[in-house]
Amino acid sequence: MRPPLTFRHLTFPAVIAGFVAVLVGYTSSAAIIFQAAEAAGATVAQTGGWLTMLGLGMGVTSLGLSLWYRTPVLTAWSTPGAALLVTSLPGTSLNEAIGVFMFASALILICGITGLFASMMNYIPQAISAAMLAGILLRFGIDAFAALQVNFALSGSMCLVYLLARRLLPRYAIVLTLLDGLLVAALQGNIHVTHTQSLVMPELIPPHFTLSTLLGIGIPFFVVTMASQNAPGIAALKAHGYTLPVSPLIAWTGLTALLLAPFGGFTVCIAAITAAICMGPEVHNDPQRRYWAAAAAGVFYLLAGVFGGAISGLFTALPQALIHTIAGLALLSTLAGSLQRALSDEKQRDAAAIAFLITASGVTLLGIGAAFWGLIGGVLAHLIFTLAKR
Repeated sequence: MRPPLTFRHLTFPAVIAGFVAVLVGYTSSAAIIFQAAEAAGATVAQTGGWLTMLGLGMGVTSLGLSLWYRTPVLTAWSTPGAALLVTSLPGTSLNEAIGVFMFASALILICGITGLFASMMNYIPQAISAAMLAGILLRFGIDAFAALQVNFALSGSMCLVYLLARRLLPRYAIVLTLLDGLLVAALQGNIHVTHTQSLVMPELIPPHFTLSTLLGIGIPFFVVTMASQNAPGIAALKAHGYTLPVSPLIAWTGLTALLLAPFGGFTVCIAAITAAICMGPEVHNDPQRRYWAAAAAGVFYLLAGVFGGAISGLFTALPQALIHTIAGLALLSTLAGSLQRALSDEKQRDAAAIAFLITASGVTLLGIGAAFWGLIGGVLAHLIFTLAKR
């Protein structure tokens, strides 16, 4: 039975966590979306429509799924999938690209309806899931302090404010850190807002299906999205102790992407990195109340969709040092908790370490990212170690 929905659990730290999650999501990979749209032959106006539909799709699913399950379920576009499209779409028509989007989304929907993906995820031990999540987040933690070399005054002041706030006002640590970063960046003149078109109407693009593009681009795009985005997203929920029916999550995101694909919404899937921002103790002391952060992120995604051009311009106006620092500090507690859960069970410690190192290495094999191979390596090591002791 779901706990009652009450707005008194919607706190300011939850709203800020949702904003930071969307901020990190847009600034970390929006450029790849532009490249993917350009590779497909989309115009500037059509690319703006893509961002509009993606924002609306992620907003509706994040808000709806989080409030329905009372769990911080955050959705995102597939950054690894977009990267694959950048290299695969040149030479194909825009209509064929839309056909690829619809085909891949239909396959994801089928995985959700049949329960095939959920069955595979049930075989992954929690220690391996936590280790994989820690491996994903490690880069963000390192980037937070590497930013000191880029802009010491900005990143240094943010780190100092974070430490003091964690000591004196722990629930408002990220809020105060973000405010400090914005203030210092403004004083340095490092916030560069460019004029962009606020409202962009999406354009319906008829799909065209060809066997070569469906097999050559659609299948790899589907595999990369499931392996590098949905699998880590579900594992992140599992690593934080949230047990949800996996199949409906996959089915709803797949259906949403299928409906939005003719307008350029190439994918909507379960988020891992940005979702982790909404799962930390800074959001709320009670893990059962942290879903408001993901719901708030859903609202910001909707705003980013409706005012796609202006919101994207706002996000990209901030200096990278600020983005890297706030992201790393916001994920610090989640990274520490993931490492603790990954290494707490001595029987699974070696397998978890393997999963962590493979994921953190950033290795890409067969076009599939390190998160998937971290899961595979960790599970394989776990099976070998377990069988060896019998």
